[in-house]
Amino acid sequence: MVDKEKISIFVAYKILRVNLNYLNLTYLSLIIMVQDSMKTRVVGVDVGYEATTYAVVDVRGKILSKDSFQSATIKSINDYITILCDRITEMIDKNGGYEQIRSIGISTPCGNYLSGNIESSGKLAWKGQIPLAAMMRDRLGLAVVVANDAHARALGEFTYGCAHGMKDFLFITLGHGFGSCLFSNGRPHLGSEGFAGEVGHTFLLPAGRECDCGGWGCLESYCATDGIVKTAHELMESSDKPSMMRKCSNLTPKKITEFCDKGDEMAIEVYRRTGFILGLGLANYASVTDPEAIIITGGIANAGHWLIDPMNDSFEEHIFHNIKNQVKIVRSALKDDERNVLGASAVAWKVKEYSLFK
Repeated sequence: MVDKEKISIFVAYKILRVNLNYLNLTYLSLIIMVQDSMKTRVVGVDVGYEATTYAVVDVRGKILSKDSFQSATIKSINDYITILCDRITEMIDKNGGYEQIRSIGISTPCGNYLSGNIESSGKLAWKGQIPLAAMMRDRLGLAVVVANDAHARALGEFTYGCAHGMKDFLFITLGHGFGSCLFSNGRPHLGSEGFAGEVGHTFLLPAGRECDCGGWGCLESYCATDGIVKTAHELMESSDKPSMMRKCSNLTPKKITEFCDKGDEMAIEVYRRTGFILGLGLANYASVTDPEAIIITGGIANAGHWLIDPMNDSFEEHIFHNIKNQVKIVRSALKDDERNVLGASAVAWKVKEYSLFK
């Protein structure tokens, strides 16, 4: 009887071992299947006023392939999307195929993360409501997310750049427009309709300049490209002082910076006035939000100390006294030619995965 019990126990043990081995093999197979099916690449697209840049980016933020095309003259949104989708498809095919791509993130002026639309851009060629995410998803068969360019670039700084580890910061981009995004407690604050953080379109000067948004006296109308050039022309018209700017047929902020470097007093005054207004606007923004830092990017920031010094002076003069000298103002740590597509790729990882290519 004892021998029969021992035999039964031994047989049960063997059966249990076999089942356990089978379960372990099944578990390992599932892990391998999951690892094989995980998609470790996204496409980041930056829609600029003049050109569109797109890139395949891996999960570590490494740009595997990048290209661009001039898009300012493409007046039809359908033509634009056809060109963009064809180029994205070609790049995907050359970088592992659709099976490797999880999603597509698009950074664009007036992009709305909540709706997926470009909404009433004042400077892009396409007007009104453009359902960009839906149109791209239908053509490409992948998950597509759209974000305001400042929101996307702020997320890029948070993920890959100098804002990594920060919870509360302001992101400012100065170029053809004036973009901004507020990060609060480690998350971008978008507001109920997706338009939070548009400090560039706050009214700074009553009865001031007309802005592309339809308002008057907006911060953007003084501190973005067109506003800076307009300040230069106003100074030249109000004075007979000599300036190298007078002989420049195509005046730009970059040219004005070059004249500053050569000691042109009127050019220096352009950035002094711009810096004062910018510092005042940022002080108002920071007094309301109490950020750890303000990160500034964009071509206008390349004016360097000609802009930054008067901006800092004005900022500290006007900020709420309890946070005076507490807010760091820093330049982006990301490369100028990579920042925008990295921001778009960071947004791409936030969208729920969807693909027709399993």
